[in-house]
Amino acid sequence: MPVAVSGIVALIAVVFVFASVKVVSQASVKVIERLGKYHKTAEGGLNIIIPFVDSVRQTIDLREQIMPVQPQPVITRDNVTMEVDCVVYWQVLDPVKATYEVSALQRGLDQLALSGLRNVIGELDLDHTLTSRDLINTKLRASMDQATDRWGVKVTRVELKNIEPPPDIKQTMEKQMTAERNRRAVVTEAEGTKQSAILAAEGQKQAAIVAAEGRREAAILDADGKAQALLRIAEGEAKAIAAISAALGQRDPTAYLVALKYIDTLKDVARGAEKTVFMPYEATGVISSLGGMRELLSALGSNGQPARGA
Repeated sequence: MPVAVSGIVALIAVVFVFASVKVVSQASVKVIERLGKYHKTAEGGLNIIIPFVDSVRQTIDLREQIMPVQPQPVITRDNVTMEVDCVVYWQVLDPVKATYEVSALQRGLDQLALSGLRNVIGELDLDHTLTSRDLINTKLRASMDQATDRWGVKVTRVELKNIEPPPDIKQTMEKQMTAERNRRAVVTEAEGTKQSAILAAEGQKQAAIVAAEGRREAAILDADGKAQALLRIAEGEAKAIAAISAALGQRDPTAYLVALKYIDTLKDVARGAEKTVFMPYEATGVISSLGGMRELLSALGSNGQPARGA
């Protein structure tokens, strides 16, 4: 009998030891209650409790948790109903608050995400809802994090997954996108035509300017050539007159030059056929001025100038 009692006592001791030892996994904690009241938080590793006095209320995972929110109908500010779903990333910072401040943490976070999603999207119209995902994520995370602070939970991130507008709205949006693409194509083509016309006009303008510059340079060169030729002729005539004046001495060379011009004209009139030419009365005065022609020609010949016969 004493042996049996000893065996029972040993068995009870072994059960007591096993019941008093609690092994907690890494990144997890156990909330320990003693006689129904919070006693301590058992962290990762080996922990000793008193069997039948201490009990484990809840095991809390301290890692970041992922909670998907199923698609829910929400109404925008311009009364468009659409379905939106999201993903909430959260983490328990205070296991005691997460255990005693809320009865169902997962359900509380889910409902809080739904209400916050409706409130945030209800402040935006359809266009802003479709283009402001980052703004919605930031506002929803801030509103949830403020509410879950007293639960000992930190909402680290909220991401919208899908935004599904009604079918008629989607068709209208597709038509708008098609019209916008067509408008951009027309504008791009018009801009190309405009630039092409501008470049062509600029090319014609530059060509006209270059042609005008060429004509101006050619006219300047031609005028310079004519001026140089006239200048050479004038210089030659000036030298001839100077030579005639030097040969005539005190005589006036004008009468001599007029007489030569008159004789050349008479030759042109009499050329071609025998005609009777009536000399004007004034010609007698010119011819009389040629009385000393022989002496003049002799004087010119003596100066090295070719003698010119009448």
